[in-house]
Amino acid sequence: MIDDIKSDAAERMGKSVHALETELAKLRTGRAHPSLLEHINVSYYGADTPLNQVANVTVEDGRTLVVQPWEQNLVSAVEKAIMESDLGLNPNTAGTVIRIPLPPLTEERRKDLAKIVRNEGEQAKVAVRNIRRDANGDLKNLVKEKLITEDDEHRGQEVIQKLTDQHVKEIDQRVEQKEKDLMTF
Repeated sequence: MIDDIKSDAAERMGKSVHALETELAKLRTGRAHPSLLEHINVSYYGADTPLNQVANVTVEDGRTLVVQPWEQNLVSAVEKAIMESDLGLNPNTAGTVIRIPLPPLTEERRKDLAKIVRNEGEQAKVAVRNIRRDANGDLKNLVKEKLITEDDEHRGQEVIQKLTDQHVKEIDQRVEQKEKDLMTF
């Protein structure tokens, strides 16, 4: 029973770390990366469709993304979706290829993005701590139902705390790495 609680907590904490990685990948560091455009949806035959399902997104060089829609009639819709996104990008269309030059980030924008990164990291830590609280609550319930002893509960709580510490450390490392990427020119 304690192992079930531990494995469930570990799995959920791992998902929290993965969710943080996904959020951090959306933030621009000044270098071109296809994940920058992942959250953009294109109107495709009346339905909002993720950009990566209607076009191929590649990196041409360190500061340029290339988007190649699979259908000729989608070029203008893809270009419009990129311009309307919150990324502040200006795509250049040449036939069926859309090139997106990434302007260098200003110092002020870098600091704003670093704040966002720290905030995302804090939210991930809160999620991990909530999972710890749930797992410890489950252990207390097992004691109340007399399915485990109080000593077992304390050992279980120690294991859950070690898991929590491990995942919080992992979150801190991810946030630190992203901030370092943001502040390098």
